[in-house]
Amino acid sequence: MANILNSLFGGGKPAADPVRVQTGDSDFADFAGGAEPGQISFPPASNPLGGAVSTGRPYTKWYNVHERHSLSEFKAEGAILSAIAVVLLLHLFGARANRTKAKKWIRANAVPLNAEFALVGFSGVPAIAADKTGDDLLQALNHVNVQKGDSLLKEKSLFEFATYATGRANVAFVDVKLTLKKRFNPITTFIEYALGFFFDSFGQPQDCLEATLYPFDGKEALTVPGLPGAAELRAKDNKTSFDAFVWGIVHKESMKQVRDDRYDVSLTVTKDNAKLPTWLTVMTESAEVTDLLLTPELIKAAEQAGDLLEYLIISDQPTEKPTAIDETAPRKRIFLKYRLPSDNNYDNLVPIFHQFLRISDLLVRSAHFRPEVLRKIKAVRDDAIKRIQKVEEDEKAEERTIEREKAKKAKRDAELKALDAKAQKKYLDKERDKEMRKSMKRTTARA
Repeated sequence: MANILNSLFGGGKPAADPVRVQTGDSDFADFAGGAEPGQISFPPASNPLGGAVSTGRPYTKWYNVHERHSLSEFKAEGAILSAIAVVLLLHLFGARANRTKAKKWIRANAVPLNAEFALVGFSGVPAIAADKTGDDLLQALNHVNVQKGDSLLKEKSLFEFATYATGRANVAFVDVKLTLKKRFNPITTFIEYALGFFFDSFGQPQDCLEATLYPFDGKEALTVPGLPGAAELRAKDNKTSFDAFVWGIVHKESMKQVRDDRYDVSLTVTKDNAKLPTWLTVMTESAEVTDLLLTPELIKAAEQAGDLLEYLIISDQPTEKPTAIDETAPRKRIFLKYRLPSDNNYDNLVPIFHQFLRISDLLVRSAHFRPEVLRKIKAVRDDAIKRIQKVEEDEKAEERTIEREKAKKAKRDAELKALDAKAQKKYLDKERDKEMRKSMKRTTARA
């Protein structure tokens, strides 16, 4: 029986080696027959995802990033960073180009500004000149203006720059604004060019100067602040008023746009003048005004300015079309606009800017016309005022009609509400019959 069990469960045990049992440690007798260490082999570990795992390099979480990623995986990020870098560089170079262009303008025109005005820029009266008067005040202010240099021009934004000047006979103050292309934003510039190309209502982006001069016109006491030397401008014998009119020299290519955009110019008639270059025309209310203002100095300056000159306009009317009588009150101003040269050479544009600053002297001295001329000019303004009055009266009449209709409807609703159902039906039937009779009468009269 024992033999049968041994054959079923692996047979009998081999006899122990007597030498090894006697010489070895009795505690490790079970492992006496084990294999030598060098003969032990392990099967390769299996990968649950398929394939054998290499045991040449042990796994650790501190392995190098470049061993599991490559630059080809970051193409989208690289494109985004490159685009940001290009936009940033264009922004920086465009902003720098606009600042350089503005500085070139102020350096070229600082001389006429300092020569014609006591105070230039937005910094106000300096402390070193506050206690001076007369010629000493003018010299101190001029010295301060020269020291300011490029800071005479203020940067309002990356494409708008401005300066201000005051302290001159016959002139209250001058506002100057430079509007430049948005070179720091090529996308916006491209869109503006596209809109200007396809639609006439959108102008092409351009670098331009717009200056507005405000004459005293006899209102020194209301305009000149209490500064040293201001009493000289308020002297009783200082007559600074001149007759009201609208006159201008305008580039022919800009003539239609100027007439559409400005209400004051719409009051004038257009006439070519042989004294002016072929690209300029005169917009005036009277030929006598043109004969006075077209001086040889102004004609020469306009010729030098060339095709860049947009307009020089003298006006007492609002630029926006007035909608009320109060908005038609005269307010005299002088406007200048020209495009800035691409090469930043202002030698040909400084003369027209200088004439713009000094034209108020000619107006105060000579712009006093015959009564016939003034009556003609006044007649044009009276016609415009009558049209505004008619519009206002029509609007008031329409408002009164609406109010009467509202009152009539309220009265009818109150009467209808006070009646019972039977009386209301009778009231509505009577009202409907009345409307039908009116409709039939209108149809008969129309036939």
